[in-house]
Amino acid sequence: MFWKSMCVESGMEESIEIVVGCYEQVLFGYRLRLEGEKWLSTADFTHHAHTASLSVVAVNNRFVATGSKDETIQIYDMKKKVEHGVLLHHNGSITCLEFFGNRHLLSGAEDGLICFWNTKKWECQQTIKAHKGQVLSLSIHPSGKLALSVGTDKTLRTWNLVEGRSAFIKNIKKIAHIVRWSPSGEKYVVVMDDKADVYQLQTATVIGTINNPKRISSLQFVTDSVLVVAGDEDVIRIYDTDSQKSLCEFKAHENRVKTLNVFQWKGAHIIVSSSSDGFVKMWKIDLEQVQIPPEFLCEVSTSARLTCLSVWLPSVTESQENADPDVCASAEEGSAVPKKKKKTEEKSENTKASETETKRDIKRKQKKKRPLT
Repeated sequence: MFWKSMCVESGMEESIEIVVGCYEQVLFGYRLRLEGEKWLSTADFTHHAHTASLSVVAVNNRFVATGSKDETIQIYDMKKKVEHGVLLHHNGSITCLEFFGNRHLLSGAEDGLICFWNTKKWECQQTIKAHKGQVLSLSIHPSGKLALSVGTDKTLRTWNLVEGRSAFIKNIKKIAHIVRWSPSGEKYVVVMDDKADVYQLQTATVIGTINNPKRISSLQFVTDSVLVVAGDEDVIRIYDTDSQKSLCEFKAHENRVKTLNVFQWKGAHIIVSSSSDGFVKMWKIDLEQVQIPPEFLCEVSTSARLTCLSVWLPSVTESQENADPDVCASAEEGSAVPKKKKKTEEKSENTKASETETKRDIKRKQKKKRPLT
């Protein structure tokens, strides 16, 4: 079901688009624009494409991808404001999606697979049996040559994206449900319940552990040293990754915070949060005075039980296009991961998508593409 869009196209270049998914199977789009010193929000579109709750949403400079418990990935063209198609490959709820630049999308699911998608033809270039259990989270290194994933098999896995193979497997004591690279790619964090281990890439060792009072539901780097953390509570905390100490905390919502997103807008660092209370809120953090709670900018009420969040920034994400290397291509010089001998076991886990699977990877609509309104 669709209803008329209220967006103002003329303000696109001076606005941002917040996209949120919910338990009610709906994807919402809200246009936020700065007028003077005040942020104003406008309902842009509401789209009901999935048959189960949305679990994850990802964006690049043109497309929005949503994953759901209905085992499908829906693709939306944000420039034309139409449905682009649906990816059918996983046999299990989609748990993670991440674009790199304009040419590649990685997806993970409860079936233990990670799929590498070419976003030009929307074909699955490679399928990897990544974990023996479910894939819970993945993160692509800023260079595009590495990725990390965690799953229910209690492993942290490093992937060589240039060669499309496993590079390293680390056993961890508990099930980790979040993994995230820092902006420079020199650090990464692995989250287990209420703890976040901070790793240094150079040594692949834990340099410290952040202990949050509640189970961590979402976290995002602002800089390599500043980390924003949300737990199963109404509070957002800001931590120093070097000392692992809390720098600041503030009440953000009436109910628990579900997801966070961080981006830069005209030199300012912006935090966006969504909550079970149905609200999406936006804050500006001052890195010179990080001990002071961020400045509240605006809020949007969706009246829905929110599950996932992302921010569409055409002007920002466009800059990744030129830096996007050929993922899953043949080996190239300067790979960030040294080549290692593959075990027979690893070879059996990594399987190429068959022609039959590729043909059904994206199911194009036979009729005219429906607009997002």
